[in-house]
Amino acid sequence: MRKAGMKRALVRVLILGLVLSSTWVPLAASPASQAMPRIASPGENSIVRGIVPIVGSAVDAQFWKYEIHYAPQPNPTQQWTAIGSVHETAVTDGLLETWDTTIIPDGSYALRLRVVDKTGNYREIFVSGILVANASPTDTPVPTRTALPTATITPAATPTFILPTAPLAQPSPTPTLARPTRSTLPDVLDVNAWRQALCLGAELMAAFLVVLALVLLLRRLF
Repeated sequence: MRKAGMKRALVRVLILGLVLSSTWVPLAASPASQAMPRIASPGENSIVRGIVPIVGSAVDAQFWKYEIHYAPQPNPTQQWTAIGSVHETAVTDGLLETWDTTIIPDGSYALRLRVVDKTGNYREIFVSGILVANASPTDTPVPTRTALPTATITPAATPTFILPTAPLAQPSPTPTLARPTRSTLPDVLDVNAWRQALCLGAELMAAFLVVLALVLLLRRLF
């Protein structure tokens, strides 16, 4: 009887083992248990501007909610400002929040991801050294070369000399009037002849002076 009872117990253990082995399936780890809370982007010491997407994972085995905050660095008083609202849906490698950096001064900031479970406990992930630089540097204008005014040199007027085309008239010798003797003088003086003689003498003298002036002028010029 004792042996029969032992056999029955052994059979029951074997049957129970078979049942358990047929119904047991290894439970694959859920994505929430595999993933870890993290901020993938922006990374540490990155430079951002404008609207910045915050990408990462906010998961937990007993997930309840997550929040994202930012703070300037350094932050000795641990004052954090919320970005967006509280999210009650877990995120795995996706968009956690968008950060409008245009409403804050340029400088160095830190991000904080807080994932809270159903018991009220939470985990925090930090990314520091994020540089917000919305004010683009002003380009220094390149000075343009100003063209110097070109001096216009006007040549001096060339003196024009009018040379006589005809050869200069040689001065005629001045006639020497002989003193009339008393015996040769006519009884009646010819007034017209004397007048003509005086006119001829004046014309010859004027011509002589003009020729002399031209000669002196040409000598001075050349």
